[in-house]
Amino acid sequence: MHPPLTLHRHPMCAEIIEQFQQCHLDHPYGKFFGKCTDLKIKLDRCFREEKAVKRKANFEQSKKLKERLQTIRKEAAERMP
Repeated sequence: MHPPLTLHRHPMCAEIIEQFQQCHLDHPYGKFFGKCTDLKIKLDRCFREEKAVKRKANFEQSKKLKERLQTIRKEAAERMP
């Protein structure tokens, strides 16, 4: 199962989402028998790649935040007598 196919939430996969949705419109019964399976596989791979990119960005952001927090705590500890 995939997340909701909204283009604004998945800009990296927008082209594949549009192709997948068009395939479903063009083949209303074929979609149940594997007509759009190759696009579904591409879409799943794209979502995995997108998630990995987001995960890495979030990790870098949290790393910077932790470093900033440590410096603030260190400065606060130096001020205390």
